[in-house]
Amino acid sequence: MSAAQDHRPPGLEAGPVSQGDLDAVARQLGRAPRGILAVGYRCPSGHPTVVQTAPRLPDGTPFPTLYYLTCARLTSRIGTLEAEGRMREMQDRLALDADLARRYRAAHEAYLAERDAIEPLPTHPDVTAGGMPDRVKCLHVHVAHALAAGSGVNPFGDEALAEIGAWWRGGDCG
Repeated sequence: MSAAQDHRPPGLEAGPVSQGDLDAVARQLGRAPRGILAVGYRCPSGHPTVVQTAPRLPDGTPFPTLYYLTCARLTSRIGTLEAEGRMREMQDRLALDADLARRYRAAHEAYLAERDAIEPLPTHPDVTAGGMPDRVKCLHVHVAHALAAGSGVNPFGDEALAEIGAWWRGGDCG
């Protein structure tokens, strides 16, 4: 996929998190959210879809997942892709496609730089989230990264979004 192909819906402006956003995320997750710094992406209906979380939760626990997907509709569709074995297919391609592996490593490096700019974590320096840079173990993380960072940053997030299609259609996802 070229960077010119954007499979993201026309999202609304992301940014600071409000109490209304926190309430919406609590409804989406079925629990109180923790460590949210900002809304990384909003769906066309205006609800948080991706939140940016602190590298440490309020209790000090390291939390390396910078972008966290909250939309139940999208989470369900990604879960279907995972159940169909898409992660295994993607990981197998890493060993065969040097350009894909290079782009995936670049996604990892961008993710790590952004997270470390907030607060470096005492994790292995070559591990971010979702299995990056050598494995594919969570499409939810990759889709969240692709939505928050934009098309062309995370190749597997872009692929999953393209395969899912117009997940945001069908009314207000609340």
